[in-house]
This record gives sequence, structure tokens and C-alpha cells, in this order.
Amino acid sequence: MSEFTRFGLGTYELTGPQCVESVATAVEAGYDCIDTAQGYQNEALVREGIEAAGRDPADLFVATKLKTDNLGYDDAYATAHESAARLGVDSIDLLYVHWPIDSYDAPETARALNDLVAEGTVDRVGLSNFRPDQLDEAREHLDVDVFAHQVECHPMLQQRELREYAREDGHWLVAYCPIARNRVAEIDEIVAIADAHDATPAQVSIAWLLAHDELAAIPKATSAAHIRDNLAATELELTADEVATIDAVRREHRIVDFEAAPWNDAEA
Repeated sequence: MSEFTRFGLGTYELTGPQCVESVATAVEAGYDCIDTAQGYQNEALVREGIEAAGRDPADLFVATKLKTDNLGYDDAYATAHESAARLGVDSIDLLYVHWPIDSYDAPETARALNDLVAEGTVDRVGLSNFRPDQLDEAREHLDVDVFAHQVECHPMLQQRELREYAREDGHWLVAYCPIARNRVAEIDEIVAIADAHDATPAQVSIAWLLAHDELAAIPKATSAAHIRDNLAATELELTADEVATIDAVRREHRIVDFEAAPWNDAEA
């Protein structure tokens, strides 16, 4: 079982040779955690990138996610095995439910996850983009603890309620879009803190996330320079006052949003 680290590479929209190159660059730079998904259609490329860096995928922490049309019992069970094969691992370190929409059914999806863990195909179970009430329902049907909940999270979408839920339940809140596609550079307080540390606003955003014990971050990056800059953010230590300054940001901006997203459900 590979060890989870609080910082990794997101691979959304990484495809073809660029995906292989970016993953290889990240692994060579020191990334030990790679995040992918069935829906990204790049699991085999992630494996290729890890191997191009001279590593065995089983030696890294690799997370993937079930597509929203693969959440019925039979599809979830079968495609998890297919993902493991594409990733080149006997057991998936962390398997998420990508979204609680489309074919998602809490009892059936949980039953598949329970069986996958029991047989050893999956080591840990995660959820992604769930509302608190949906987390409650999923946990009622799971025989295993939720290891992580992955959501968009950054200084402009601080997810205070879900962070508190994570602290109380003891799971990680894993932040995707942790730099808000660099919209954090529009926040004066973050720019000032970045200047004080000779850092970038993106690095400050990642450092702010990692300053909170319940949070992890998986920034997506393509170029070698951005991959290394993001990794350098893990060494940036903000003062308590700087963290509090960013905590106080009340500007709200959600990057990933669409009509069927769980938080837009009028009946919730």
C-alpha cells in the first residue's frame, strides 16, 4: 500500500505525449502522488509517464475516479479492475466516486466499493463533489471509512463547511483547482503576501491550503516550470497572520460549475 502525501499532480485535460511528459517530469521532480480519473481518458498515459521516470506505479500513490456512468454495481466493479490494469497496479491506492450524479446510487455504488476493498482491488475509498447530506448518505452504506473527499477549494472558494466536516470525520479534503486557474493573482492580499516571500500568488495559494491540517492539494500543471514551481510551494511557510489574512477573504468564485452539479440541486 503506497503512502498518501498531501501534495500531488492533477492530470485533468492532460492527454497524449504531453500527459506522459508532464507526469514523468513531476515524478522526476519529486511528486509521489498522481491524481487521474476514468473520465480523463489518460490512466494508461499516467502509467506510461510514471514508468518513463523510471518508477513503478505501485511505488507511488495513484488515485483515480469512477465515471458518472460507471456507478452501478456491475459497472463500478468491472471498470475499477480495468482502471487498475491501465494504471499497472494490482491495487488502486484511492478510488473516488467522481460525482454523485447520473448512474450514482448510494447503496449500489457503496456495495461495489465495499466489495472492491474487501477483495483488495482498491485500498481506500474517496468521494468527490458531494454535498454534506450526500456524504452522510454514502457513509451510511460504506463498510469502510471515507479516506478523502475531493472538491474545488482555494482562497476564493474556501469550502468552510466541507472542511469542518472533514475534520470531524477524520478524512482529507483534497483541493482541485487549488490556484483557481491563477485567479488568486487578482486578490491584493495574496499578491502582497507573495511579494513578501518572493513567491507567486499561485505558490501562496498552495501554501495556504497546506497550512490547514485537513487539506491536501493536487494542482494540475503541464510545463516543467509550473510543475516545479508548484512543488516549491510545499516549502513555503506562511505566518499565522498571513494565513489568517487569506482565511478572511470573502470573495467567492467557483471554477467548475454546471446545472446538474450537486450544489445546484434546488431540492437539496
